[in-house]
Amino acid sequence: MSALPTATAPGTASPAGPVPSLTSVFVRLKLSLLRNSLRQSGSRTAAYIVSIVFGAFFAAALVLGFVLLRGNADAAAVAILLTGALALSWAVMPLFIPSGDETLDPSRLVMLPLRPRPLVRALLVASLMAVGPALTFVLALGAALSVAHGAAGTVVAVLAVPLTAVTCVALSRAVAAANVRLLTSRKGRDLALLSGLVIAVGIQVVNFGAQRLGEAGGLESLKPATAVVGWLPPAAAIAAVDSASRGDHAVAAARLLLTAGALAALAYWWQRSLVRLMVEPDGSTIGAASDAAVRERSGGGLLARILPDGRTGAVMERSLRYLWRDPKTKAGAVTSLALGLIVPLVNALQGTGSIYWACFASGMLGMLMYNQFGQDTSAFWMVAQTISTTADAYAELRARTLALLLVTLPYAVFVTVLTVAVLGEWNRLPDAVGLALGLLGAMLATGSVVSAVFPYSIPQDSGYKNVAPGQGALAWMSILGGMLAAPLLCAPLIGATIYLHVSDQQSLLWLLLPAGTLYGALLVLLGLKVAAPRTARRLPEILAAVSKG
Repeated sequence: MSALPTATAPGTASPAGPVPSLTSVFVRLKLSLLRNSLRQSGSRTAAYIVSIVFGAFFAAALVLGFVLLRGNADAAAVAILLTGALALSWAVMPLFIPSGDETLDPSRLVMLPLRPRPLVRALLVASLMAVGPALTFVLALGAALSVAHGAAGTVVAVLAVPLTAVTCVALSRAVAAANVRLLTSRKGRDLALLSGLVIAVGIQVVNFGAQRLGEAGGLESLKPATAVVGWLPPAAAIAAVDSASRGDHAVAAARLLLTAGALAALAYWWQRSLVRLMVEPDGSTIGAASDAAVRERSGGGLLARILPDGRTGAVMERSLRYLWRDPKTKAGAVTSLALGLIVPLVNALQGTGSIYWACFASGMLGMLMYNQFGQDTSAFWMVAQTISTTADAYAELRARTLALLLVTLPYAVFVTVLTVAVLGEWNRLPDAVGLALGLLGAMLATGSVVSAVFPYSIPQDSGYKNVAPGQGALAWMSILGGMLAAPLLCAPLIGATIYLHVSDQQSLLWLLLPAGTLYGALLVLLGLKVAAPRTARRLPEILAAVSKG
């Protein structure tokens, strides 16, 4: 409060005093908030201390590893690539941990009369006062130590280490500022739900890369990637140390200037984002649109134009919007899409896979049909008001199936073609696609039936629960029953494939493409015919089950 101006009598001079800079104010604010948060509970203080201790051990081990790499021919590759991976993690971290540092949320400062340029400088300095930036500085220091040799390398390292750390932090803050409204909205919660999937996929990619690296005989195969990453800031700063150590001073200067230019560009981007955040209105300050504009937006979209008219088009649009907007539905869809591609592709790339691994995508995508009514939660009562006969139930289920087919059918074909292309067995493409489409039809058919027989609620108050308490048995019966029934329904296709292979009639395998397509379509129609009367008859039970959570 002492820094605020006080009123003085007219005609008297106001006392002159030093005005603290905005940067020092933000630094003191950051330290005060940190100190007060640690005072709130002993467990929080203990957790913070433990994180510092583990961070210190990790940093020490990291620096020791880099020091041991000094003089190794692959030291530059390790240092540059690890720095690039670190910068990438700083770039994507705000998208998955939007509330990681609430004290520096720029949306909290929109009502203050602050100029963008001093604000960017103050936020950047305050951002550096955390465990993450400290570990980044240590990693950059270790990377520079592993490649720095001679006086020129040492001088460049002195400039490159802080430049690398500051650029990483600026990148993170610029991304966060540019997406602050996204990260505080429903789409931000969608990203949080999908972060676990991204981490799991990343682990698989790293595992596969490590296996291929071991087969290639060491880090020698990473030289092309190192040459590219060495010109991408902030890894270019560490590459500049290596260039200066080898006597290539012009390249070292160019890489340092490139990193410095990237830092300036990030600061400018950050500043422009802050201006938009503090000046431009958001959805809460924009007036309601006219009825004509609302009708134009709701009825004039591409999705509304390509879908059929009537109930079928309305239900399809609603289902597709669930896939895009509902966090739980979107998480399930993206998980199925990602795993349906990764599993067959990884097996194909390892050289041990079969083209029939492509059917895994059909199995994962077909599971999206399961528990169709549960994803509506308590809003299903509005749908139930429109279902009074078996024909109504059939139309509802058919439209939901068509909506899924818009996504699953081309994706299943794409995964199959990609798997065949990686394996190079183009002569096997027709029967692989036929089996994939047949299995997809079987999964959609069983999904429509179990949706009516074993419905369960999906809680919306938790990002980690997908089944309401007491309904776990229903969920397991739904999933396991469908997964066991679908292969049995595909037994004729599987038997025909085995027979043609065993009898050495592989020239006839192309017949499985039309046969699988037709058989899958017939299974879908049969599943709808079986599920529709059950849905109409059990409508009160379904409504009670899906509304439980």
